[in-house]
Amino acid sequence: MAFSASFWSSLIPPNRGFRFARAPPANQKPTTKQHPLTTAFAIDPLSTATAAEVTGAIDGTTIAVIGGGSVAALAAVLSLSDPERRRKEQAEVVGGGDKEVVREYFNNTGFQRWKKIYGDTEDVNRVQLDIRLGHSKTVESTLMMLKDEGLLEGVTVCDAGCGTGSLAIPLAKEGAIVSASDISAAMVAEAEKQAKEQLGSSEDSVSPAAAMPKFVVKDLESLDGKYDTVVCLDVLIHYPQNKADGMIAHLASLASNRLILSFAPKTFYYDLLKRIGELFPGPSKATRAYLHSEADVERALQKVGWKIRKRGLITTQFYFAKLVEAVPI
Repeated sequence: MAFSASFWSSLIPPNRGFRFARAPPANQKPTTKQHPLTTAFAIDPLSTATAAEVTGAIDGTTIAVIGGGSVAALAAVLSLSDPERRRKEQAEVVGGGDKEVVREYFNNTGFQRWKKIYGDTEDVNRVQLDIRLGHSKTVESTLMMLKDEGLLEGVTVCDAGCGTGSLAIPLAKEGAIVSASDISAAMVAEAEKQAKEQLGSSEDSVSPAAAMPKFVVKDLESLDGKYDTVVCLDVLIHYPQNKADGMIAHLASLASNRLILSFAPKTFYYDLLKRIGELFPGPSKATRAYLHSEADVERALQKVGWKIRKRGLITTQFYFAKLVEAVPI
């Protein structure tokens, strides 16, 4: 489940790509220097995208921003909206809170939308294509983190919030033993379909190094077991910080060696963009989106005896995510 944002380049400096750095030792003063790891993806400026392309990409995890005016003027507009009332109405329709809204969305209209974005169909507009590129960079960067320690053959990995299998399947190809889960039954069914097509429909046709991932329909709270590595990409956006702290602790309890997380970074500008985006919920029911500061995520990890070893930032014009790798202290 991806997080994305469309915004005017005049509000956010153009800083696209992935920047990746090891966290400094506890007794060493952190530096601001980071090393570029990959070439940035880019598309034409937003001003060249049509209104239909932009609004067509808007949903609960896509933030649209109006252009022009000062930050103060934009902030003033927010006082005229009532996104909380809309969120409550959504929850009432599906008979529950955030989790039920997310499950309903990604089993229906959200599944159709994100299946296209995660897939390779050409039936996507330029905004959705850019989001696809951003998500693929997150997956590629995660694989680089994982393989940095050596071969993955025989390594047990929990892919929490697997979507359509964009990470689980490449992990299986590397020989990892993958347990993949998602709250959406539709996503899990698509992931299983993709895995069978790419890895084979029976054990006889699966290469010796590639075991079929085990896919299950579960929310994060229901996950159990013990794994060498736990990965959770683009899912914390559905958790407010107080619940995210508990979820980070739970995911860390499942991991023996490494925990890799991606999340939508909370900064002044990104937070403002998210709030403005709530003025434009799009044609489908929107899920609630939560941003998280890296400091809050780091504190949650430290509380349960983990520390961030590597960190990076993935950005394209319409997608941004922080990526961290944590290890036991």
